[in-house]
Amino acid sequence: MDQARFEASLAGGTPPAGLSGHLQALWWLGHGEPERAHHLVQLMEDAGAAAIHAHVHRLEGDLDNARYWYGRAGAPFCNDPPQQEWRRLVQRFAE
Repeated sequence: MDQARFEASLAGGTPPAGLSGHLQALWWLGHGEPERAHHLVQLMEDAGAAAIHAHVHRLEGDLDNARYWYGRAGAPFCNDPPQQEWRRLVQRFAE
């Protein structure tokens, strides 16, 4: 699924079938449900999930926790606007 189709799918009530766990988490974030996204990334242990986890904590304003997860992702703290970071994460995991 490309980024444009992914973003268009946010108009629906549930993530499209067949999305990776990373894209499911990003879908819930884009849909305004960070708790669901957080739950999903807690189940994954790779650097990509850590990057999404960092983004979730940054959105919550928990910057110390976000710094921890950026470190686990091997990435510096992101100071970009949240929507820009979200779109970059979607691009990273979209086909």
